[in-house]
Amino acid sequence: MAAGADPNAHGPGGESPLHWAAGSDDADVAAALIDSGADLEAPHGSIGTPLDNAVGYACWHVAALLAARGARVDKLWHAAALGLLDRLQQLIDTAEPTSDEVSQAFWHACCAGQRRAAEHLLVLGADLNRVPDHAEGTPLDAARGRSTRRDNVIGWLDELGARSAPAGQG
Repeated sequence: MAAGADPNAHGPGGESPLHWAAGSDDADVAAALIDSGADLEAPHGSIGTPLDNAVGYACWHVAALLAARGARVDKLWHAAALGLLDRLQQLIDTAEPTSDEVSQAFWHACCAGQRRAAEHLLVLGADLNRVPDHAEGTPLDAARGRSTRRDNVIGWLDELGARSAPAGQG
């Protein structure tokens, strides 16, 4: 940025640097881009906005950063994944979500480990076993999956040559 790079430049697919940082959970780069004027609501990411990318790719560090720095949390699945219970209820009250939207938000809450949001959505009729169009597993599968938080550490440990304990040793 100090050399004059444009924080809102778009690559060949239309993604901005903030979309890339959001989709790779690089909070340091995302913060530098935001500080340099990156558009928090830039469209045309692989999923949509930078927040869409962060939540959609389970990049929880950048998702939280984007929300804290002013990205609009205007979708039920955003609020559910971020565990923003007050915002979740506001969206439910004003948008009258469909059963599909409630189930999609439930899936994202499970993926993000947001039990209170998931419980709230289940009471509203979320389908306990629905596989969203964008996913390959149920909410239980999503909850068991690895996120970028774990992938970053696992990748680092793999690069260092770390090993798992042999079966039965623990």
